[in-house]
Amino acid sequence: MAFAHFDELLQRVEPLGAIPVAVVDAGEEFVLRGACEAKSRHIIDPILIGDSEHIRGLLRALGADSGQCPSFQIVHSDSAEQAAEKGVDLVLQRAAVALMKGHIHSDAFLHPILAKLRGNGRLSHVFVCELQSYHKLLLITDAAINITPDLMTKAAIIANAAAIARVLEVETPKVAALSAVEVVNPAIPSTVDAACLAKMADRGQIAGVLVDGPLAFDNAISAQSARIKGIHSPVSGDVDILLVPDLVSGNILAKDLEYLGGATLGGIVYGARVPIILTSRADPARARLVSAALAALVHHTQEPARG
Repeated sequence: MAFAHFDELLQRVEPLGAIPVAVVDAGEEFVLRGACEAKSRHIIDPILIGDSEHIRGLLRALGADSGQCPSFQIVHSDSAEQAAEKGVDLVLQRAAVALMKGHIHSDAFLHPILAKLRGNGRLSHVFVCELQSYHKLLLITDAAINITPDLMTKAAIIANAAAIARVLEVETPKVAALSAVEVVNPAIPSTVDAACLAKMADRGQIAGVLVDGPLAFDNAISAQSARIKGIHSPVSGDVDILLVPDLVSGNILAKDLEYLGGATLGGIVYGARVPIILTSRADPARARLVSAALAALVHHTQEPARG
């Protein structure tokens, strides 16, 4: 059964054992709070990369006494860009099995990842949202990597998000390909893409998912809204994945849900050689904790297959 709350995710991950995670540019309070909590819950074993003296000072200020500080592995770097390179090197050396973005800008964080850690497919970002107003965790993609994806890129983005959904125990993910309207209109290219994606899924070109579209946001989330508009969709009201038309709309949607709808967001990049924990620099510690848990579950679920 699909997870309804992040607490279920945390309970699922904690017994599996901590994974080593390189935290890039770790010298910031919220970054360290999230990393420390994830460590205390045996989800990750963080390797903190950044100005070592600054990091140790922050750890002490957060309540880590001199006896606890040595339990953190700290790798010194002189700049955020150098921290990103060192994080990637730790993965290549197999000293880390995931990367976490700290206070570094996303482009600087991703640059060495894209250069050295690409997998065989497309990289894309997935937000996982916990909302009191929705009955299960909701995935939004892509709001951070692919700016204006074309049809085949959107198909790859769906496949990546579906892999994350299956890790969250969704057997057959239901995908809503979003647009502003629920009918095909050639003047709105996202409606054409959405209809094509739905047919591609019907014919097995996107495996193991149920895709419907175009759907406006209200028709995807609310079965009642769909009924009122005469839309008969197996996705409406029970959607697992919202595929947004482009990065801008996805980013706005996710942050609207967070800041106005009270959502908690976890964020992960999928498709690289290891899970990439990608959160905003303004995200609270809870968001970093659940993102770490998501990356750990991806690692634990897929590592035997890679082995």
